[in-house]
Amino acid sequence: MSIISWDDFNDEESAVATIPQTASQTKPAVAPVAPAAEPTPSVARAASDAAPALPADASAADRAQHAVAHLDVAAGLEDLEMGAQRILVDDKRMINCRADLNQLVPFKYEWAWQKYLDGCANHWMPQEVNMTADIALWKSENGLTADERSIVMRSLGFFSTADSLVANNLVLALYRHITNPECRQYLLRQAFEEAIHTHAYQYCIQSLGMDEGEVFNMYREVPSIAKKATWALKYTQSLSDPTFHTGTPENDQRLLRNLIAFYCVLEGIFFYCGFTQILSMGRRNKMTGVAEQFQYILRDESMHLNFGIDVINQIKNENPHLWTAEFQQEIIQMILEGATIEIEYARDTMPRGVLGMNAAMMEEYLKFIANRRLNQLGLPEQYAGVTNPFGWMSEMMDLRKEKNFFETRVTEYQTGGALSW
Repeated sequence: MSIISWDDFNDEESAVATIPQTASQTKPAVAPVAPAAEPTPSVARAASDAAPALPADASAADRAQHAVAHLDVAAGLEDLEMGAQRILVDDKRMINCRADLNQLVPFKYEWAWQKYLDGCANHWMPQEVNMTADIALWKSENGLTADERSIVMRSLGFFSTADSLVANNLVLALYRHITNPECRQYLLRQAFEEAIHTHAYQYCIQSLGMDEGEVFNMYREVPSIAKKATWALKYTQSLSDPTFHTGTPENDQRLLRNLIAFYCVLEGIFFYCGFTQILSMGRRNKMTGVAEQFQYILRDESMHLNFGIDVINQIKNENPHLWTAEFQQEIIQMILEGATIEIEYARDTMPRGVLGMNAAMMEEYLKFIANRRLNQLGLPEQYAGVTNPFGWMSEMMDLRKEKNFFETRVTEYQTGGALSW
């Protein structure tokens, strides 16, 4: 039976599904170690040859040749997980897998590889976006209201460091604990995309001539932004400890908790107020360059979110003992905390109505988003009767959309070799 990915559904804000569990996914948490393959005769001979001593005055070239000639290849292969055996697809697992991580194929999670390919096809760079109109509007005394200027500053202030937090979590905490090579391949692509996003925010800040020290330190100095960063950081600290290892129910839950915090709350809730505000500005033909950058970033982040949810649900299916009733209640609490923090941020950035929206509308939207995240994780919704007041946001996330909202350039930003003509 194939694995269903969230990308199998068209509407990111309405799709609800669970990944079916296959027979191969019901194995114990740690696969048994297969006996090591017998080394070939040539390898065995190379390994058993005694290395004669070199004279003290031997040249560097002689020492290199000697080291290669007596390299213990057999012992080196034995150091690989699963010995020197070829890897079968059923040997692969999302976490706690002992199969050789250097062997990309055969794929077990085709959806992860497809997301990697989609990410590569959707490559873009910040310098491709024309910022001329934004610079003129930003410098104009009457171009933007004080509330609109505050929204631009606060959005760039939060996002300029938020994607660095995500990238650090991927590289320092998550990558070594996800034991599937096709998923790791996507994580590498995601880490690069987070670097592009940080670059994009810096490009906007520099283009507009903002005080870089002020903007990049908002996550330290503005309480509503600092609260979001502080909440996210506490889920990274233990996993980034080099002595931390998965393999016990407690540590496996800690990894799962981190995945949910970063994919479902930081990227899945904390980003949505700022994105909606900036994209609403772009729809009104204001700060169109900044809005275009945010539209590209939102589409990348939508793919990150879908990947993260697939990984989380796959871990749940392969390790059902982790998804206890108590742990589920903890996750519900995390989602509600995230929604509450983002609602506070909305009230802070929109003390009055602006850009066709207000804090009450944003609160409704964020509760709707929180219900979506709970639903995607197979958990019950917590906010009854909420609806989506910003239906146009779903259209912004559509990777198949051919032109953006202000008709300035093509945003089907696939590279030439990946385009379908």
